[in-house]
Amino acid sequence: MALTPSTMLPLGTLAPDFTLPDTVSGELINLHQAKGDKGTLVFFICNHCPYVVHLQHALALLGRDYLDSGIEMIAISANDVKTHPQDGPEQMREFAAQNHFNFPYLYDESQAVARAYDAACTPDFFLFDGDLKCVYRGQFDDSRPGNGKPVTGTDLRTAMDCVLADQPVPEDQVPSIGCNIKWKA
Repeated sequence: MALTPSTMLPLGTLAPDFTLPDTVSGELINLHQAKGDKGTLVFFICNHCPYVVHLQHALALLGRDYLDSGIEMIAISANDVKTHPQDGPEQMREFAAQNHFNFPYLYDESQAVARAYDAACTPDFFLFDGDLKCVYRGQFDDSRPGNGKPVTGTDLRTAMDCVLADQPVPEDQVPSIGCNIKWKA
């Protein structure tokens, strides 16, 4: 496990468009069709990363808490399944079901979307406003596996609440940290 920080996509960057298969519904999901009226949270995760496993229940709770808020959530896995078969589409579908995710969990087989977002780690969070401009890219909170701090989602929730209140998101943002995305050779 290589500990990797987020690369912190520049604030104001337009969300790169994509169309990817949803491992939960089996449908193709396009960013512009799935985006929220108020905002869109695009985040890169995978099934096996201990940093994602540490947050898995909190991610499901976040999905429930912000359901019908105007912010849509879209999870994406881009890991190379040849080297990490536990992150394949079938396993993604099972992971989403076990965690009661109410948001799509997309598979980026080519890794082109992860590269377009300059994603570096799992988890890696990117919050966009209603115009799909990046307003937050950073950590879920300061809890990490083994550090004893509770998982609250406070950093990301604060940013999402600012978007919903039409308030500016504080620009002092802490990079997410986790396992590196498992890039193809």
